[in-house]
Amino acid sequence: MVAAGALVAFFLQLAAAAVAKPSFRGRDIAGSGGPCALAVTPLGYPCEEHQVTTADGYILSLQRIPRCRGGGWAPGARAGQPVLLQHGVLVDGMSWLLASPEESLPFILADRGFDVWIANTRGTRWSQRHVSLDPSSRLYWNWSWDDLVVNDLPAMVDYVCKQTWQKPHYVGHSMGTLVALAAFSEGRLVHQLKSAALLTPVAYLAHITTPIGILLARAFVGEIISGFLGVAEFNPLSPPVTNLIRAFCRTSGMNCYDLVGSITGKNYCLNSSAVDVFLKYEPQPTSTKTMVHFAQTVRDGVLTKYDYVVPELNIASYGQSEPPVYDMSSIPASFPLFLTYGGRDSLADPADVRLLLDDLRGHDPDKLTVQYLDQFAHLDFVIGVCARDYVYKDMIAFFDRFN
Repeated sequence: MVAAGALVAFFLQLAAAAVAKPSFRGRDIAGSGGPCALAVTPLGYPCEEHQVTTADGYILSLQRIPRCRGGGWAPGARAGQPVLLQHGVLVDGMSWLLASPEESLPFILADRGFDVWIANTRGTRWSQRHVSLDPSSRLYWNWSWDDLVVNDLPAMVDYVCKQTWQKPHYVGHSMGTLVALAAFSEGRLVHQLKSAALLTPVAYLAHITTPIGILLARAFVGEIISGFLGVAEFNPLSPPVTNLIRAFCRTSGMNCYDLVGSITGKNYCLNSSAVDVFLKYEPQPTSTKTMVHFAQTVRDGVLTKYDYVVPELNIASYGQSEPPVYDMSSIPASFPLFLTYGGRDSLADPADVRLLLDDLRGHDPDKLTVQYLDQFAHLDFVIGVCARDYVYKDMIAFFDRFN
């Protein structure tokens, strides 16, 4: 879902309440029990479960909603134009499906004639399979979000292209924007996508104001957990993480009661029932290495590949002693981008988004649309009850320009 510290709010709530959830590890969702059966077909929409294997062997699940409710074609249908939705860190594709059909982006898109594909990145509930590695092993979790840039995202985009014979639009939220921006900056995917809509875009994290996110970054929490406790999987519900969070909650000035507002910023149109439904399915695990990578981005103020800290290890990985920088100004100026961000966001802070926009100042003005919503915070863009009117309507109009 989000950058460093994002959704800490939710696993704090879960940890404090000692909520127990069933394990979905290794489940094959080709049949029943996947997101289609849980959240889509009961509402009358057609839904398909798909799987794609990355170049490094991770087996990822995708859900496809090819048509509108009832299985027919919507009036003025866009000939099944595909669109791929990418969630952020510590959540999975279910995060897009938890509001009503009138409020959830996948259903809104399907009802307007789009062929909707929902991604689930490695390590999350429905994508915990590998051709040879078991999720209980440290090797399975030896990756950072760099690997999503190089492996997961290209594999899913390529799969959608081959299945539909069309270039899809792309929608990312938070970390879903980060991996896309990093890919675009290296020239990846720009010829396979029609456009990209980036909700709460994350490229810089130097200005985050969430206290727990800052504390986690300064403490280098990921490196502490990984180095001293030997934990390669960052599971928000595991004892090493929940114990550490409880300790942070006892820190002077730390408010672990108003969790959502204190972590994401004061959301404008997020009601308590939406949060309750969200917590029924989230959060999800990620790799500790990914959390370390986010912490590095917060503390260093620059977006680079994973820093192994030891120069010799960086040289072995990158051929240089410092990790390479993802240069946002290298994103092709002709690639269509829709960016929307909020004035109350404590994670994708407006100051950091403005740094990204400064990098994009040479972008073709006809291919760059920027929307600023002064009252919105981080979660309004995904589970906010008013996102349809404030965000999705303009985003769909942007897509239609390039269909």
